[in-house]
Amino acid sequence: MLYKIKAKLKPETLKDFFTVLTDGSVASQKPDGATIIKAMQEAVMIDAQHIEWYEVCYCATPLKHERETVYDKYLSDFKTTMVYEVQDDIVGESFWVYLEDMYYDRSYSF
Repeated sequence: MLYKIKAKLKPETLKDFFTVLTDGSVASQKPDGATIIKAMQEAVMIDAQHIEWYEVCYCATPLKHERETVYDKYLSDFKTTMVYEVQDDIVGESFWVYLEDMYYDRSYSF
């Protein structure tokens, strides 16, 4: 099933989040590591505290495994909405670029 997800950032964890997203530890996670990486590469900063993205998940509880293994360490206050197709309705800056800028101490502003 396809979900549109909104989550709140835990700012103090974001450098660590980028590290696990880029060092191969999440990518090697089965069965959903590649999905998590792709989702975060496509996620959008909708304001200074929240991101939104679309993600496919077949768990009875949306994102159950993804949250238990990765997301809950770095994000909170999840809102998931089942949708039937990806729409071009999330507006904002790239979350991945935001993480890169933070990780490499480049200035970033909205």
